Amino acid sequence: MKVVILCGGKGTRMREETEYRPKPLVEIGGKPILWHIMKSYSSYGFNDFILCVGYKGEMIKQYFMDMYWRNNDFTLHFNGDRKIEYHTKEEENWNITIINTGIETMTGGRLKQVEKYIDDKEFMFTYGDGLSDVNILELLEFHRKKGKIGTLTGVNPISTFGVMEVKDGIVNSFKEKPILNDRINGGFMVFNKDIFKYLGSEDCFFEQEPIRNLAKDKQLAMYEHNGFWTAIDTFKDVETVNKLWDKGEHLWRSGE
Repeated sequence: MKVVILCGGKGTRMREETEYRPKPLVEIGGKPILWHIMKSYSSYGFNDFILCVGYKGEMIKQYFMDMYWRNNDFTLHFNGDRKIEYHTKEEENWNITIINTGIETMTGGRLKQVEKYIDDKEFMFTYGDGLSDVNILELLEFHRKKGKIGTLTGVNPISTFGVMEVKDGIVNSFKEKPILNDRINGGFMVFNKDIFKYLGSEDCFFEQEPIRNLAKDKQLAMYEHNGFWTAIDTFKDVETVNKLWDKGEHLWRSGE
């Protein structure tokens, strides 16, 4: 089964990093966010990836072209046939299709361009900036049980602000960035091929009309995830997850 990952956005809220590279290549523990996401899927046996690139997409292409020598020790033999001898430490069993979906293309337009590469009835779909310990196999089982076109992973976000508890005009307590009760789309999704009927032009935001129409048609399920989840939207988010990694507390699943 294919895993489609959106990697084409400009990441404008992380200008400190994305001025020089696409957000999926921003590093956590010395490896790109994208690598961590792919390792997560790979740990469940999903190794066929389709990367929808756009902004600075050539850097993502170059990373995977160079990944083998980047991540392994090797010896260069300049005598004779000038061969390279790899002392393998890390090798991924991945098949990667990289599609240039345009710099300004919206998320729905990027996904629409993938249709011709999907040869199974179902596929996974996610963003190149989210980390989680969501159980992918349980998500897939839930999707099949519900029998809908699509399934989102619903997560409880953490408030970006502290929350006051007030009674009769008096502040009784203050909660620093509590977990909210409402659920949002955590970005780990499963769809069958009928999703492409809901996608229009390159100006199509996947998160707007297509999702709303799926919900209107009662074709959208939600798998509840109560474990770790985070979206990496700002430079502060990058610092936070790197601190977790440095302490050996990477709560997301990355196969390590």
